[in-house]
Amino acid sequence: MGQKISGSIKSVDVRGEPSYRPVRRELRGPDFCRPPRLDLLLDMPPATSETQLRHAWNPDDRSLNVFVKEDDKLTFHRHPVAQSTDCIRGKVGYTRGLHVWRIHWPARQRGTHAVVGVATAEAPLHSVGYTALVGSDSESWGWDLGRNRLYHDGKNRPVSMSAPTYPCFLEPDESFVLPDSLTVILDMDEGTLSFMVDGQYLGVAFRGLKGKRLYPIVSAVWGHCEVAIRYVNGLDPEPLPLMDLCRRVARLALGRERIHHIDTLPLPQTLKNYLQYQ
Repeated sequence: MGQKISGSIKSVDVRGEPSYRPVRRELRGPDFCRPPRLDLLLDMPPATSETQLRHAWNPDDRSLNVFVKEDDKLTFHRHPVAQSTDCIRGKVGYTRGLHVWRIHWPARQRGTHAVVGVATAEAPLHSVGYTALVGSDSESWGWDLGRNRLYHDGKNRPVSMSAPTYPCFLEPDESFVLPDSLTVILDMDEGTLSFMVDGQYLGVAFRGLKGKRLYPIVSAVWGHCEVAIRYVNGLDPEPLPLMDLCRRVARLALGRERIHHIDTLPLPQTLKNYLQYQ
């Protein structure tokens, strides 16, 4: 099983000028198979506003150069401090289950080092200079959105060894052009961290995360940038009830075009409500 990836790819021609072209590639292998549990989670109603606030940025676990906005508790603002890299962690550390959240980070506010990922409570939250702080040591794992590179324990990586490219299907002269939002997928039962962009699953970025308590984290360098986190939902590791699995199968059978017309089906109202998560 695989999936086809289509998106915006930037490559550099022989004159050194960037050009944009669509790409459509079929990705195969276990790292690119979109997990069924992820599809099930994304089909569920999104988390309530109260749940999103419980999983928002932590105003007490941040660099002093960033602050959580009073009028929007899901968004932090970074002060325009020169030669500084600053992080903030989420409120909740995850040890089990599947957890998905969306990061909204306008592309024009990312600057030279914009990294999204997860970290333990021991990962540093500030560094002098501009650097990919998330992924710089053994306590964090991050995706550099500008360089399309993955970082973990970067300070101990041999100079001769470059950081892995992500998404890994990119050619040496290509970069993946990200929109303003991306989705982070942390599966603590499998011990993996993955990402999605525009509904497209980009594959596993990191493995070996089992047995840790990991928090959402970003590191930023752009003055006045604002980054929002929105918890989508979570799934416990226990097997799902048969009724939930049957609902998923029924919704898949209806398809995207008919999913919004459940009320017109010749079914008891109770069953219609259940199919609509009501």
